[in-house]
Amino acid sequence: MNEHDFLTDRFEEYRGHLRAVAYQILGSVAEADDAVQEAWLRLNRSYSSEVENLGGWLTTIVARVALTMLRSRTARSEDPLDVPVPQPAQRGDATDVDPEHHAIVSDSVGLALLVVLDTLAPNERLAFVLHDIFAVPFEEIAPIVDRTPATARKLASRARRRIQGAAPPPGADLARQREIVHAFLSASRHGDFNALLDLLHPDAVLRADRAAIGMGASGLVHGASAVADTISGRALHARLALIDGVPGALWAQAGRPRVAFVFTTSAGKITEINLIANSEHLHTLDLVMLDD
Repeated sequence: MNEHDFLTDRFEEYRGHLRAVAYQILGSVAEADDAVQEAWLRLNRSYSSEVENLGGWLTTIVARVALTMLRSRTARSEDPLDVPVPQPAQRGDATDVDPEHHAIVSDSVGLALLVVLDTLAPNERLAFVLHDIFAVPFEEIAPIVDRTPATARKLASRARRRIQGAAPPPGADLARQREIVHAFLSASRHGDFNALLDLLHPDAVLRADRAAIGMGASGLVHGASAVADTISGRALHARLALIDGVPGALWAQAGRPRVAFVFTTSAGKITEINLIANSEHLHTLDLVMLDD
């Protein structure tokens, strides 16, 4: 076996883990794949047999690449390329990886956590993801964010406090969201543009993943009027559902989930709608159809 084949085999052992790390930092499958590909290129350029912990070395490279991408996106005020959808997190030492799992382990970060992660500063997000989700020591995180281990610990702690402060809403709020989603579906089915406008926040956003775009959905729509115009008459077959315990909507065919409508509400208004049609992502969601 030549050195290139050897490196290829070793890299594939860690691909699932690296993709999970990149995804949690970036919240985008496409960007995560780009970060993993960049790690592969760097491995080919700079691999040394003196590297004792290849998994840890690759994790650091992917984290650095993802952090650079996240900072660049933040500077340009861009949204991630894909809808933020939950990917199972992987805990434990990066050297202990089952490549067939492809990041599937016991804990799922869930939609709520990914939404909060998008509000964190890049350094905070990276420190939290690496330490709290992937159990990377602060001594290894510190050089990635160009801080001391103590500061890296503070970054993760600050992120953790913000995440813990964004606990799921109490039952009353969930009941109110169910009413809002029910009213939204009714207005959409009847093509009631004005009713949709009343339910949407002026700065509401509609996002669709690539699978939903392939079904004819618009990729990214900004503003209440544009969202209402896009969705009016389009949710004829969507039904009220619980998505990871939160009221949303689901379109299914022959009992098979096809598109999940994930709603974010604030002060009685819909601020964000995410359309999830990717089958792998749908399988990670806890979906329960409700009676309209």
